[in-house]
Parts: sequence; structure tokens; C-alpha cells
Amino acid sequence: MGQVAFDTLQATEDLETVGMSREHARAISLIVRRSHEVADVATKADIADVKRDIADVRKDLSAEITDVRKDLSAEIADVRKDMKIQSEKVDAQFADVRKDIDTRFEKVDAQFADIRKDMNNKLEKLGLSLTIKMGGMIGFLVVSIGLMLKYLR
Repeated sequence: MGQVAFDTLQATEDLETVGMSREHARAISLIVRRSHEVADVATKADIADVKRDIADVRKDLSAEITDVRKDLSAEIADVRKDMKIQSEKVDAQFADVRKDIDTRFEKVDAQFADIRKDMNNKLEKLGLSLTIKMGGMIGFLVVSIGLMLKYLR
């Protein structure tokens, strides 16, 4: 803060001119000078300086905020790109896993189909074998019963 200029010699002379004693005029001038030394009085120039400083700080802060916004926007865009890439990678991995699972299910289905064919073939052979054996047994029984009836008569 600037101080108001006070000329003690001029003040003393002015007080003496109006009829005050030299000692009184000198004492009053010193008191006024000391009060000006102690008082922080803001001048118009001081206020203008403060206003300029505030305006400069506002400009600087505005520029910094703009820079920070640009930086954040760029970082957010980078993070979004990274997330998109990661998402695409995960999607590709899921697609691969699905393909693997589908392939395994197809193999299992084929194995079940082969097992069914084998079982059907074996059951058919078993059925044919049983039919032949039962036919033979029935034939044997018919012949045996026929012979028994012939001997019993």
C-alpha cells in the first residue's frame, strides 16, 4: 500500500503563519506524520493494482482450467479407447470359448450317436441270437413233446 505524502516542514510553517507557536506547530506536524506512518491507507492506485492483479489471476485460472479440461477430455478419450479395445478383446475371447464349447458339444453328440448305433447293433444281434436260440428251443420242445406223445400212445 502506498502512503500519503506529508510535508512536516510545510505543515509547521503553515501553522506558525496562523499564529501558533513553533513548538506547538512542530508537535502537531510530528503527530500527523506519525499517524500517517502507522495508517495503511489504500490509494486509488493501490486499488487499481489489486484489481489488475485479480484480473490477471482470473485470466491465469481461466487458462489453467481450460488446459485442465482439455487434458481431462484427452485422458477420458484415451480411457474410452482403452476400454473399447479391452471390451473387443473380451468379446473375442468369449466368441472363442463359445466356438470351443460348440465344437466339444458336437463331438459329444457324435460320440453319443456312435454309442447309440453300437448299442442298437448289439441289441439287434442279441435279439437275433435270442430269437434263434428260442426258435431252436421251441423246435426242440415241439419235437420232444411230439416224441413223447408218440411213445405214450
